[in-house]
Amino acid sequence: MRVLVTGGAGYIGSVTAQALIAAGHHVVIVDDLSTGHAAAVPEGARLVEFDLADTLRMTDLLREESVEAVVHFAALSLVGESMREPLRYYRNNVGGAVALLEACAAVGVERFVLSSTAAVYGHPKSVPIPETADLRPESVYGETKLAVERLLDWLAVTRGIGYAALRYFNAAGAVPGRGEDHDPETHLVPLVLQAAMGRRRSVKLFGTDYPTPDGTAIRDYVHVADLADAHVLALAGVKPGAGTAFNLGSGEGFSVRQVIDLCKEVTGV
Repeated sequence: MRVLVTGGAGYIGSVTAQALIAAGHHVVIVDDLSTGHAAAVPEGARLVEFDLADTLRMTDLLREESVEAVVHFAALSLVGESMREPLRYYRNNVGGAVALLEACAAVGVERFVLSSTAAVYGHPKSVPIPETADLRPESVYGETKLAVERLLDWLAVTRGIGYAALRYFNAAGAVPGRGEDHDPETHLVPLVLQAAMGRRRSVKLFGTDYPTPDGTAIRDYVHVADLADAHVLALAGVKPGAGTAFNLGSGEGFSVRQVIDLCKEVTGV
């Protein structure tokens, strides 16, 4: 298919764009490069730089490229920042998605894959979390992603769009030539590896009294290459007029201390 990837110059977006090309799709990337990097765009993809909120330009691009499907990554994604700047997160994450979906409706794009988050669940009643669990976000970030999911659900009913919402747990890892390159960096694995390389003095543990075997928080880490494969599969499975959500995780949790200890073992530092 001819696929538009928003945020395709970012961490997960660029790896997924590469996987889509490898699967035989024609890929066009829209990214304003506010957090993405042009160097991360895979060979074979066309990069068009502009703000997602420009519905008219997006409509023209979708029509010009005869786009058949959209994979939507472009969004602000820092939980703490979202609590400090809720209006900015709603304007960017919800407003940007609305503008994009208006363009899709104008040209008849019927397949949509959303980069969502497990933050839509908030504090779960049970673990592992099924897709049928209550949706109770505890952050503005999670709430904005859920708002887009709900909009897609209504568009499936009223406009016949088909969608898959992919709810990530903690993305980690890299592929050759593409990995995490955030500023500021907030993810545990790159922070620990930066300390091992001497690029930062230390890594702080935020909490050592969790009700876990070693007292540190346990999270589910999923490799970015697996996330990319999931998007390719979701795109193949999307059917106009129907929508569904999938959790993307490894199914196994690791504590902060376990991650640090493994990084020590691998690096010898």
